[in-house]
Amino acid sequence: QVQLVESGGGLVQTGGSLRLSCAASGRTFTNYAMGWFRQAPGKEREFVTYISRRGLTTDYADSVKGRFTISRDNTKNVTYLEMNSLKPEDTAVYYCAARQSPDSKYLAISAYDYWGQGTQVTVSS
Repeated sequence: QVQLVESGGGLVQTGGSLRLSCAASGRTFTNYAMGWFRQAPGKEREFVTYISRRGLTTDYADSVKGRFTISRDNTKNVTYLEMNSLKPEDTAVYYCAARQSPDSKYLAISAYDYWGQGTQVTVSS
């Protein structure tokens, strides 16, 4: 079992920045690749970004490329999501997720084994 706890969400103005954190516990952190997803009101949960077990591979949704950066600190068991140039359309609950499989199917919600409880990000216009 892996427990994931997100933090760092809040209210920010358009153009502002936030850094989300996802603290993991329970199993060997480096056994898991990590992803961030988000869900806006009335919409389906969507992929935001992914980072491999050692942090060597990352991927981003087109909507956040160039603005968001994922990273991980395997000594602290934490994954980060740095969000810059935030837009009102970034408003959502952000979830981190962990997956043990090393395959490339990391875009799918079903590919993840564990999820955090989510943290709200609100971007005002």
